[in-house]
Amino acid sequence: MPLISVRIPQMGEGLQEALLVEFLKHPGDSVQRDEPIYVMETDKATTDVESPYDGILAEWTAAPGTVLPIGSEVGKMEVAEGVREMPAGHGPPETESTETKTAEAELQNRENGSAASSPGSRQRTAVVIPPRTKKYLKEKGLLDFADQIPVAGKKMMPEDVDRYMAAGSGTGSSPTNDQETSFQPQSNDNFSDSEIPRSQITLNYRLQRGVSTCVPVTVMRTVCWDAIANARSQAKAEHGEKAASAFSMMLSCVVGAIQQHPKLRTTIVGDGRFLRTFHDVNLGIAVGLPGDELVTAVVPRANQLEGMEFHRSVKAQIDLARQGTDQADASVPVTVSNIGSAGMRWGIPAVVSPGIATIAVGEVYDLPVPEGDSFRFRKSADLTLSFDHRVLNGVGAADFMNELAGRIESFSL
Repeated sequence: MPLISVRIPQMGEGLQEALLVEFLKHPGDSVQRDEPIYVMETDKATTDVESPYDGILAEWTAAPGTVLPIGSEVGKMEVAEGVREMPAGHGPPETESTETKTAEAELQNRENGSAASSPGSRQRTAVVIPPRTKKYLKEKGLLDFADQIPVAGKKMMPEDVDRYMAAGSGTGSSPTNDQETSFQPQSNDNFSDSEIPRSQITLNYRLQRGVSTCVPVTVMRTVCWDAIANARSQAKAEHGEKAASAFSMMLSCVVGAIQQHPKLRTTIVGDGRFLRTFHDVNLGIAVGLPGDELVTAVVPRANQLEGMEFHRSVKAQIDLARQGTDQADASVPVTVSNIGSAGMRWGIPAVVSPGIATIAVGEVYDLPVPEGDSFRFRKSADLTLSFDHRVLNGVGAADFMNELAGRIESFSL
């Protein structure tokens, strides 16, 4: 049986790269066409990707946690004789479009040095190029080749450009796996190269997405920590080492505040035209790993958990993250980072896509408070909220932070 490449499809307009998250099938598995075989993450969603062929999975040629250009090979399959490789994201091979065939024929003519189209080929008619397509052509380095790109309708769309590149155009095409991995690490007396950990590659991809789409704004609020401290002391007296941590108690306050503020349960979908509000609170928690690596633990449906059930779930998910399992997905709008555990009083956290907000909890300290002619001290902490202004405005952010502060300052077991 012949081997054929499985490539990352173009599943949305203008997508240029994707994060390979995990494989759903193993080499040697029999696979049916349209059966999910791996998971990829883009700036639009996390998606189960379906097989474009019937066959047997021969091998995976890329590693999970790798950011790859659209169209890159991720694996190979054994298929029946006569099955042709499908261009990334453009329909099944047995119903290959006329436009793709035309593009291949035109490319073959240019390779053979032919200046004119072959007899009987379709003649080019006037085509409208909308501004967004013209921008996409410019990004791909194909603006000067626009008259050579076959189109499916009266207007040229980004999908037509993708189809043209998938058909084999050398100009402006996405780099191959070989090009992506051509760099060879070096070491000498002046420097040494090392591979970025997979967890950091995943985080970098999400951070870059956030930078390119998010409009970040930050607010900060100081809260009285006395109620949390008192509750922690009471819990230790009753339960000893099994008592919930002060941070876990504070997280329960975050969940309650998010439940009261739907914007903090919301992400942007549909090319920025729609808001998706989740009914439950899937709470993200930033977890540091040795070597300055960072992953995200997630407490699913945290709003449905109460008391020790919530605290046990927090501990279990953090323990899982410490084993290297990143749990973040598009259903986690808010992540909490305990920078106080590293001795930091406050900081401005990054908003990590696809989330829309990050809360940094600073170190607990004694704050002097005027009392008559002297001072008293109260335990306090600074909370910093970075949020995406496309979803949440300043007043909404302030209302949420005030709600959170009220819950922390009135906390009790």
